[in-house]
Amino acid sequence: MFSWMSKKPRTNGKKVFIGVSGGVDSSVSAALLRDEGYDVTGVFIRTWQPEFVGCTWKDERRDAMRVCAHLGIPFVELNLEREYKEGVADYMIAEYRAGRTPNPDVMCNREVKFGAFLKWALAHGADYIATGHYAQTDAPQPPLKEGEPEHRLLRGNDEAKDQSYFLWTLTNEQLGHILFPIGHLPKSEVRKLAQKYDLPTAAKKDSQGICFIGPVDMKKFLSHYIDITPGKVLDDKGKEIGTHDGALFYTLGERHGFVITKKGTNDSPYYVVGKNVSANTITVSQNPVASQKQAEVVLTDCVWRGSPSFRGGWGVSDTDNKLSAQIRYHGEVMACLIKGVENNEAVIDFDKPDFSLTPGQSVVIYDGEVCIGGGIVK
Repeated sequence: MFSWMSKKPRTNGKKVFIGVSGGVDSSVSAALLRDEGYDVTGVFIRTWQPEFVGCTWKDERRDAMRVCAHLGIPFVELNLEREYKEGVADYMIAEYRAGRTPNPDVMCNREVKFGAFLKWALAHGADYIATGHYAQTDAPQPPLKEGEPEHRLLRGNDEAKDQSYFLWTLTNEQLGHILFPIGHLPKSEVRKLAQKYDLPTAAKKDSQGICFIGPVDMKKFLSHYIDITPGKVLDDKGKEIGTHDGALFYTLGERHGFVITKKGTNDSPYYVVGKNVSANTITVSQNPVASQKQAEVVLTDCVWRGSPSFRGGWGVSDTDNKLSAQIRYHGEVMACLIKGVENNEAVIDFDKPDFSLTPGQSVVIYDGEVCIGGGIVK
């Protein structure tokens, strides 16, 4: 474990705008930054919320203001409603409507927290922005190897809370202006620090649900923008065995949310292994076969920190050159190779095929604990 300050320049009163959400993680992060000698300003990011969701942002803003007052740091409110609506909500709805499975938290980080917020902060004289994410950054010691990035993104120290999966879009340039003050800490220690600082949010529960919107059922959210048309559930032989709420709402690998009306003697769970949006059907199986699995996938909209030359060339079929990948948050870590990179696309070859790889998902690539980038399943 290393301190989050171990490979950062000395503070010298450098200016940091920290996103304060009204939660315990950002509250402790602000306290740590203040004690390290930074010139800290708390920024509450106001985003869009649909009318049918209960208004929670005012309560969150109140808690964020209380924390900033308690710590004796300035408080600012930043309105990014348009950026969130267009870059996150509209994107998510359009992707589901096209039969894809997007990750709104990834887009929220890219478009809002480390997009519009970072640009705004730098334009207003900040040296850094900070958030309460469970992730870490460091800077390799010079001299750098050819193609080696100046800044690295690493997994958070708390394996159960690691959020590097959601941060794969961060560029080397952005990482040079980002601090993650609690990334080296386990959640239990963050809670203890919150009590030590006597923060107003010390006992507050963690937020759940869609980024900034909260605990809203995804199908219920989408139903306000996409017409629900019930359809047929087919088995892997094409026989109708049940009903579902609408093919657009399902993702490969899912095993809940549909009804099986014609059950056999085998009581094993059914998994979604395919969907036909135009016919509004989903196909399920109790035993996904090899022909339904993918060992190779094409990623688009890729972001890489460092070049292939740094690792001796990505795509070399040498077991010592193996990387690992995650296709969902807290999903299984799978060995893989990057077989080729061209423009913003890459071909990823997995050691172990997976039938749940779905267009729109984020596939995040790691070299040990270092997140080197990722992309979206094409």
